[in-house]
Amino acid sequence: MTTTTTNLRERSRPMTGEEKKVILASSAGTIFEWYDFYLYGSLAAIIGAQFFTPFPEATRNVFALLAFAAGFIVRPFGALFFGAMGDIIGRKYTFLATILIMGLSTFLVGLLPNYFSWGIAAPIILIALRMLQGLALGGEYGGAAVYVAEHAPANQRGYFTAFIQTTATLGLLLSLIVILSVQGYVNGNYPDQPVLDAAGVAVMAADGTPSMMKAFNAWGWRIPFLGSIFLLLISLYIRLQMNESPAFKKMKEEGAASKAPLREAFGQWRNAKIALIALLGLTAGQAVVWYSGQFYALFFMQNVIKVDSFSANVFVAWSLILGTGGFIFFGSLSDRIGRKPIILAGCLIAAVTYFPVFKFLTQTANPMLAAAQQTPITVTADPNDCSFQFNPVGTAKFNNSCDIAKSKLYSFSVNSETVDGPAGEPAVIKIGDTTIPSYNVAANAAQIKELTTALETATAGTDQAAKDAAQAALDAAKGVKPAFDKAVADALTAAGYPIVAKDNTSVAKAENFIDIFTGQKLTIIAILTYLIILVTMVYGPIAAMLVELFPTRIRYSGLSLPYHIGNGWFGGLLPATAFAISAQSGNIYAGLWYAIVVALMTVVIGAIFVPNGTHKKDIFADDASR
Repeated sequence: MTTTTTNLRERSRPMTGEEKKVILASSAGTIFEWYDFYLYGSLAAIIGAQFFTPFPEATRNVFALLAFAAGFIVRPFGALFFGAMGDIIGRKYTFLATILIMGLSTFLVGLLPNYFSWGIAAPIILIALRMLQGLALGGEYGGAAVYVAEHAPANQRGYFTAFIQTTATLGLLLSLIVILSVQGYVNGNYPDQPVLDAAGVAVMAADGTPSMMKAFNAWGWRIPFLGSIFLLLISLYIRLQMNESPAFKKMKEEGAASKAPLREAFGQWRNAKIALIALLGLTAGQAVVWYSGQFYALFFMQNVIKVDSFSANVFVAWSLILGTGGFIFFGSLSDRIGRKPIILAGCLIAAVTYFPVFKFLTQTANPMLAAAQQTPITVTADPNDCSFQFNPVGTAKFNNSCDIAKSKLYSFSVNSETVDGPAGEPAVIKIGDTTIPSYNVAANAAQIKELTTALETATAGTDQAAKDAAQAALDAAKGVKPAFDKAVADALTAAGYPIVAKDNTSVAKAENFIDIFTGQKLTIIAILTYLIILVTMVYGPIAAMLVELFPTRIRYSGLSLPYHIGNGWFGGLLPATAFAISAQSGNIYAGLWYAIVVALMTVVIGAIFVPNGTHKKDIFADDASR
């Protein structure tokens, strides 16, 4: 009992200068690690075009997001491994291992050749590197949260751990600033390059001209990844200057450390129950609100409402600058009123407001697109011809006429309705008064093969009329896809859709980082800042809350797993899941239902099962008895 009282008294005193230096060093190193991880998320669409070249645009975007999500899927496994490592050998050396793995993986992504150079090996290696990043990050957060909480005064754990919470957003902000700087320089000094398909042939745009891409999209995106090697060196230096957590050192000296932290944390129901409640009643909802407000909002602007990548990054960067202070505010507030009410309130507000907020974002950022979406558009198709276009392993081919129609419409951010059609008939798109039949890729390929044989036979003869007829039939079959693409583009243009980006004068565009002072741009930043404030509500207090749920001997392992399952699986899979749901339903907002349902689940479970008043708890009280 004496030990517990002494620890509590010591933790209630003001922090020393050395302890503040340790927390600052921990936070700075974590910012660099998040920077490495978020580079991919910020450049997902560009990287998708480089490494998933053979697939249609809609499928390519899903794959790019799934490669991003791969890093999140493995995070719980990193949490298990590095969590046990942190509870057995200490917090400091676990930090060193995670930053080294993260930094080297990021650097290698910058060196990796694309699909055109290495074929299928390129995306496989990319996903492997993303998984290494995820494993490293799985061990990073728990250590940082525990390290800071065990140094912080008892009545200010929320405030001081909130600095760790800012590191994720600051890492994203740093990545955006680097991207914007490199993007501006590269695109300003190097010419555009043609877009090539998997065979190295130039891709043609809807208007018949070659598609071009900026130099940054072609090769400049590699520079931020390669430059991360300097951040790795800085981070290693910072981590080497850090001292071990005093709580962990004392526990080791007394021989009280757990010999099997994973078995103790998850093999005993009293601790496993806490982890389950923490997952479903805290981190799952926190995760979907976090990723909706930061990553999905960025992806939504770039790929759905067609704001150019540079401008979208500028708007998000400003929202991060304006909103990041919320982490400290809500972390500090949680020291006074508790963690649970703030986290659950953030989840509830997000669930109630997401639909109107994202619709308002569309209307503000791209008014021409929002106006065009009022035109009724339907896809009439045999229900058996329509697939759910979510393919995490890349083996399925969405070649049915219904899939082709929906994929094409969604690539233009069209809101459409699907109507059941006659069995066995190809899908038909109706845009206003224009009707456009779709096609089946397999049937069209078989027809081309048959007509090619017929042309070869006719060419062997002397009947010129037969040759001409065979050639005309073959040309018509080969022209099915281009004719379909052109017909859809023309009909959507007539309906007011901004098919050609350069012709859309209503879409928000920032010429440079400070080009934000118009009503439209400031409104966009305000909307995004609102989403960031919701992020700070759910994320600011979460580290202190999780630390307070577990005893010191298994704290690293105990909190890491529910945190990383919540953020790695519920949160990390959100962008890809939301995208696929929207593509399937024909509504660009339908994917928000995923975040809303998970957030509401957390509100209900958290309100019933998560304990109140943990901010008043002595986190060392259980050490002597255990």
